[in-house]
Amino acid sequence: MSGDKLDVIVVGAGVAGCTAALLLARQGLEVALIERGPSPGSKNLSGGVLYGRVLHQVIPNFWEEAPVERWITNNVVAFLTDEDSFLLDHKTQAFNQSPYNAVSVLRSKFDRWLGEQAEAAGAILVPGIKVERLLRDGERIVGIAAGEDEMFADLVIAADGANSFLAQEAGLRPQIPQEHVAVGIKAVIALPQSVIENRFRLDGNEGSAFNIVGSATQGIAGGGFLYTNKESLSIGLVIQLAHLIEHQKKASEIFDQYLGHPWVATLVKDGKVVEYGAHLVPEAGLKMMPRLFTDGMLVIGDAAGLTINNGFWVRGMDLAIGSAMAAAEAAAQAFRNKDFSAASLAFYRQKLEESFVMADLKTFSRAPHFMQNDRLYTAYPQLLSEVFRQIYQQDALPHQPLRQIAREAVRRGNLSILDLLRDIWNGGRAL
Repeated sequence: MSGDKLDVIVVGAGVAGCTAALLLARQGLEVALIERGPSPGSKNLSGGVLYGRVLHQVIPNFWEEAPVERWITNNVVAFLTDEDSFLLDHKTQAFNQSPYNAVSVLRSKFDRWLGEQAEAAGAILVPGIKVERLLRDGERIVGIAAGEDEMFADLVIAADGANSFLAQEAGLRPQIPQEHVAVGIKAVIALPQSVIENRFRLDGNEGSAFNIVGSATQGIAGGGFLYTNKESLSIGLVIQLAHLIEHQKKASEIFDQYLGHPWVATLVKDGKVVEYGAHLVPEAGLKMMPRLFTDGMLVIGDAAGLTINNGFWVRGMDLAIGSAMAAAEAAAQAFRNKDFSAASLAFYRQKLEESFVMADLKTFSRAPHFMQNDRLYTAYPQLLSEVFRQIYQQDALPHQPLRQIAREAVRRGNLSILDLLRDIWNGGRAL
């Protein structure tokens, strides 16, 4: 690092940071992309599902060269009791054609590739640097520092993750409350390609994505996921931190029991864990969004709290890319006007408001609160399992009609009709 002034410094080479650096470099700006790890993606665990049509706008047909794993054609919501499972399973060939709706990726590979695209566009990748503080000229942010080294720029973009200390140091938000973040504990489990395709009923590049609720988190707010890669499975849990502390349980122990669930165990059977770890995940949506700009700085991606988990899917990467696109537009205007004040950079918030990013965050703004409903993790998985067990059970006795089976299952589950109706109403509004 040196004292020379750049146009833009992007801190954090995840999906948001790499995309922002790529777009800004395309504008002919001198951009430094700072990464704490030895390379983009080196700190990222496991993998995820990228809803990729937004990236298609940045890099047309990116899937032709990017290290994507599978096209997600099969989406499943699974409800688990301690022993049973109930699945809502949807598969469509509409998602198996270009432009692909969603792909599974391994972040260590994908982020490295995206960082290479930023470099090819002219961005300067600076790995192995832990940014320790912001530099200021009065109230305006003018750069970053690591130890005794300093780097200056007209604009700093914070893409430093869910627990963004840059946003905190800039005074854009206080320390994140525990109830606004979750612990994500993840693993990559290697399996032969043929085993994955047979076990998950996949053909060619088809892939499956599972969102899992119920006993997976042992009654704690959160859920599980499982995504198929070419020769591995990405599997994990996202557990609300405040609830985890309240229940005095260890995330690693819950994860081990999750892997041992009869249904989960059949999916990961004979697999080898090749990657394992944990990190914080933004969970509260709009409630945890900081102020997104100040004099000389913008906040994007996870650092801006841009994630959605509504029980049917978890989204973060596409929102991160959308925020990077909005930030690049705001930066372009700021450089045209040579104005990096908060008033000028407020254009970033306007562009977010005009995009799918804020529209979807508002649509699902009630989801984080709804997902804290204890009945989602205990009563309702048990109710579904009991109803369908009774439907299929034949014991040489007269069979009850469905309405009677459902009524008795509700009664045995200590559910009131009022609670059921209230949850249906709230779920419809939230999801």
